[in-house]
Amino acid sequence: MMGTIVNAVAVVAGGLLGLALKRGMKPALEESIHKALGIAVMVLGINGILGAMFTVSEEGGLSSSGELLLIISLVIGALVGELLGIDERLNRFGQMVERRVGGEGFAVSFVSGTLLFCVGAMTIVGAINDGLYGDPSILYAKSMLDGIAAIVFGASLGAGVCFCAVPILLYQGGLTLLAGLLEPYLQGALLDQICMVGYAMVLCIGINFIVKDAKIKTANLLPALLVPVVWTGIQSLIG
Repeated sequence: MMGTIVNAVAVVAGGLLGLALKRGMKPALEESIHKALGIAVMVLGINGILGAMFTVSEEGGLSSSGELLLIISLVIGALVGELLGIDERLNRFGQMVERRVGGEGFAVSFVSGTLLFCVGAMTIVGAINDGLYGDPSILYAKSMLDGIAAIVFGASLGAGVCFCAVPILLYQGGLTLLAGLLEPYLQGALLDQICMVGYAMVLCIGINFIVKDAKIKTANLLPALLVPVVWTGIQSLIG
């Protein structure tokens, strides 16, 4: 669990530093940072999708897979998320926190930060390595990256990013504790598929940052992460 604890502390520290830098920041500068963050997040999402979908053969040929699964996952995820009202519930929770602590943009920073920090191969592989082999090195590297991202999030979006430490502890820590059970399954094609869907959600976050009227309900896409798991289970039963 040490890797996850360090990761959570890095996010809180980065978020607090970002909040300190936010004070006195001119609106024009804040807007520029916001747009730059959106571009960076979009690039991260696109890079993650391409890395999960495309493979290079020994002969140097390029092939892709998972396009149909990505479409189905996002559609089903959006449908289930809309029916459950995930985005609306999180926004209501964020608004309640905003009223109590007086911080603006809590829901946006919390949801966006949580998805960015918890989606990706480093999260899953790092947590499993920490749990199985006591090797937190991947999570330490992730902590440095997340800490830097938290600074930018805190400076541009607000205090919600600091609370991302809670889902990091729950999700990433849970993967670490259950590493022995999950390791045989969370690898290979399934890991690539989960990351592919997750990075598509990260891309949606970047679009929301840049295009104010986009209003993609990213939180409603969370159930999409389970579609590759269900599909793999169905395939194993049929096989």
